[in-house]
Amino acid sequence: MSTSTISTSSLPVASLGTPRIGPRRELKFALESFWSGASDEKALIETGVGLRAANWARQKKFGVNVIPSNDFSFYDQMLDTSVMVGAIPEIYRWNGGPVPLATYFAMARGAQGKAHEASCSHAHHGQDAAHGVPALEMTKWFDTNYHFMVPELAKDQQFTLASRKPIEEYEEAKALGYQTRPVLVGPVTFLKLAKSKDAGFNPLSLLDRLLPVYIEVLRELAYRGAEWVQIDEPCLVLDLDIVAQQALHYAYAEIASAVPQLKVMLATYFGGLGANRDTALSLPVAGLHLDLVRAPEQIDELTGFPDDRVLSLGLIDGRNIWRADLSRLLDRLEPVIAELGKHRVQIAPSCSLLHVPIDLALETGLDPEIKSWLAFSVQKLEELTALGTALSDGRAAAEASLKASDQAATSRKTSPRIHDAKVAARVAGIDEPMRFRASIFAERATVQRERFNLPAFPTTTIGSFPQTTDVRNARSAHARGALTDEAYKLYLQNQTARTVRWQENIGLDVLVHGEFERNDMVQYFGEQLAGFAFTAHGWVQSYGSRYVRPPVLFGDVSRPKPMTVEWWQYAQSLTKKPMKAMLTGPVTILNWSFVRDDIPRSEACRQIALAIRDEVADLEAAGAGMIQIDEAALREGLPLRKSEWKVYLDWAVDAFRLCSSGVRDETQIHTHMCYSEFNDIIGAIGAMDADVISIETSRSKMELLDVFRDYRYPNEIGPGVYDIHSPRVPEIGEMTALLKLARMRLSDTQIWINPDCGLKTRKWEEVRPALANMVAAARELRASA
Repeated sequence: MSTSTISTSSLPVASLGTPRIGPRRELKFALESFWSGASDEKALIETGVGLRAANWARQKKFGVNVIPSNDFSFYDQMLDTSVMVGAIPEIYRWNGGPVPLATYFAMARGAQGKAHEASCSHAHHGQDAAHGVPALEMTKWFDTNYHFMVPELAKDQQFTLASRKPIEEYEEAKALGYQTRPVLVGPVTFLKLAKSKDAGFNPLSLLDRLLPVYIEVLRELAYRGAEWVQIDEPCLVLDLDIVAQQALHYAYAEIASAVPQLKVMLATYFGGLGANRDTALSLPVAGLHLDLVRAPEQIDELTGFPDDRVLSLGLIDGRNIWRADLSRLLDRLEPVIAELGKHRVQIAPSCSLLHVPIDLALETGLDPEIKSWLAFSVQKLEELTALGTALSDGRAAAEASLKASDQAATSRKTSPRIHDAKVAARVAGIDEPMRFRASIFAERATVQRERFNLPAFPTTTIGSFPQTTDVRNARSAHARGALTDEAYKLYLQNQTARTVRWQENIGLDVLVHGEFERNDMVQYFGEQLAGFAFTAHGWVQSYGSRYVRPPVLFGDVSRPKPMTVEWWQYAQSLTKKPMKAMLTGPVTILNWSFVRDDIPRSEACRQIALAIRDEVADLEAAGAGMIQIDEAALREGLPLRKSEWKVYLDWAVDAFRLCSSGVRDETQIHTHMCYSEFNDIIGAIGAMDADVISIETSRSKMELLDVFRDYRYPNEIGPGVYDIHSPRVPEIGEMTALLKLARMRLSDTQIWINPDCGLKTRKWEEVRPALANMVAAARELRASA
């Protein structure tokens, strides 16, 4: 696909949002420099200015004529919205006025307190906002792998305009010559995703208080020259009750009445409107965006679409990286455009391009055939422009783009690299005994307790330890040939041995090897499995400055050889304590990859499960008594409509059991799940039948355990006692208080003690005292039990 400048189509081409991280991860490095005190607030702000300017220029260059503003964020758009409306919990000690970056980042990451502040050279003064405070709760944005900071609201919540970011960034773009369409998270989606500590309180009841702030922002935008604003209400693809539907009617009637001169593009994405269609069509807005990738049937349901509305067609996948089949799209679009008229239509990605990498042109080392099948953000903008040109001026006007698209589509369908007959035969041979453990949990638990003889409330970690700059530099040196295989292996062995000794010294009961040889919990396995490809610059944001490069799952999956056995054997040889073997589960590998779209996801997941099953068998044969198969992303793959849950959960649980059930009773299977609301899927969690599950519970103050208690979950649970996504080091008393809450919900024999998640992204100076405090908290608990 050409990367030269493309003339703007006469059919409006819109972008709902773009990646904010920079082609070379400029935002990540600026944030981490600021957080460490190596740079100041001014430098961080200047980086943001530069990234926004580059984003606007890039979109204009590649043919976008409806360009968004306020789609940039230093951390998260939901956090930005909380700050905009002054929804800042009292713990952060904000007393009104502009919200300092210190407060903003304390809400995002927590803050250690005075000792931490004294060591920093940047912007913790002035508001005294962050004295040893935890971060807001974090969870997944709908069914994506992007995390957002959950707004925390109270019954007596008051709202005020505390940040003018949407206005300032609109003005910033305007000064550079760009007439943008500002983006806001919709008021109903904001409240629906919020939480409250007040029992039984529905944040939607705060809509009357919230709307005046939105209206103030919208009026100011209109006054400064904005003609359109994009308001994102992805809640419209959820199962909405009558209260939420009425809230939408009320909110948009108020906005239309208060700011009649401003046109609203109501953006929905991640699914179809379904039962909310009539609600969406009846709202007094100037335009409606539909996701025609996740819900293509919506293009056949346009009857009754109001004559006075602009329809934004989400045609190009904003969440996956496969190149579009432009000719096939045109076949579907041309009759629609003819019926509606060009003046009523915009074409756009299905959702913000936040979820895909920036530019495929950076991938100079990627296999050319596989590369020809892909499109990143820049290429997706080019695809939209080609569609717009073909729809406006005829297919001949976009002949070169259409020909390249046709060739890529044909290549991908016919490539022998896609399908493997041996994999297909093995999947067809799966039978029922492969899906079940030999004995029920109660019988297995007795055998396992005799084997391991652990103390009450055993302590462990989730798996990874800090990937320091030295570790990353060694990996980089090895990758470019500056460090030999032998020298690199020796380095990793030294890191592993040091970490094992340290775990023994502080008194952890079950050890891990630290995973220093692993670049990422999914990529590491994908690199050793057939059917995956990898990028060098395909970064996407997970949260804050945490970026990932999802593997590209393009073909059938198999395991050529063992992947982890050698490192487990080495680590276990260093200690007499149990050493957990660490694997990533099939559902997580699937959900955290860019997944092929030519076969059902369930089939791809079963292929991965069989590969992991082979690894489990080899680990057990090598002597591993505890094997952890992380399914951190099981819930995030849950469909947004409850009517579709059962089908997904059935095959997801089946995949986990398929990879974990071939072991003996005395082999203990662990799993880990991140940031999950378990209430509605607890039956599926039980059906996984892992011997031990570890979960995030520290930010929710153990509230997530309520459902395990109510369900009478019989297996063992490790509720996380400290938040690893924050640099804070929690005190012993803080952890013991959480463990007391856990004991109110679980029996003592069920409870393990561990952090919320892996420690890869933390620093040793945070990890060492935190884990020492965790072990001390366990000892206190044993003494008082």
